Amino acid sequence: MKVVLFCGGQGTRLREYSDSVPKPMVPVGYRPILWHVMKYYAHYGHKDFILALGYKADVIKDFFLNYNEAVSNDFVLSEGGKHIELANSDIDDWTITFVDTGATSNIGERLRRVRSHLEGEEMFMANYSDGVADIPLDDYIEEFKRRDKIASFVAVPPPGSYHVISLGADDEVTGLRPIDETGAWINGGYFIFKNEIFDYMRPGEELVYEPFGRLIDEGQLAAYRYTGFWAPMDTFKDQQRLDELNRTGEAPWQVWNRDDES
Repeated sequence: MKVVLFCGGQGTRLREYSDSVPKPMVPVGYRPILWHVMKYYAHYGHKDFILALGYKADVIKDFFLNYNEAVSNDFVLSEGGKHIELANSDIDDWTITFVDTGATSNIGERLRRVRSHLEGEEMFMANYSDGVADIPLDDYIEEFKRRDKIASFVAVPPPGSYHVISLGADDEVTGLRPIDETGAWINGGYFIFKNEIFDYMRPGEELVYEPFGRLIDEGQLAAYRYTGFWAPMDTFKDQQRLDELNRTGEAPWQVWNRDDES
């Protein structure tokens, strides 16, 4: 199944990086978060990627055009550095399509602009490319097929760093509690679509507003609830947390390492 990855964000809340790289290229360890997302899908056998590029698209293109397998794989160096024998490889069996979808396009418009690359596909997956998770992808796909809807996204509990407040007369605070204790769910940015999603989209519309609204009206949008590991990378603090999990070898989203541990 093809995977559309939205790679146009500037990451304005990641000021330490936003001036030099697009958000999907912010590093987690030696590799950008985009690479971690792609490794996750590839682990489950989905290795045909469509990158919907925008802000600083050249940075993403250059990364893959000059990809160095030795950075994240074991290898044997011989002949004084003239010969490198890789013990394994990351991307040798990946197919990556690079599509410039506009520097200022929203997510809905980026998806519309890669439609020609999805012709003949009964269904496909999509991702915001700015968050990682250990969602059991095979289970999610099977649930999507069983429910037979046009679109689905992974619903996750919101991060607990925010608080929901209740206001009374004259804006007096009458209640305050962590948002993760409210029973709320949010869109986790992991999608599965049937190709019919394009029938619900219009030029310039944001994906989760008008198109999703039409799907909701027809009962064609489903959620896959997941309470396991999911982490966004919206701020520098988020990046530091993911970087630390990666550094200590405690990165739950790196499902590709689980076989090595067993």
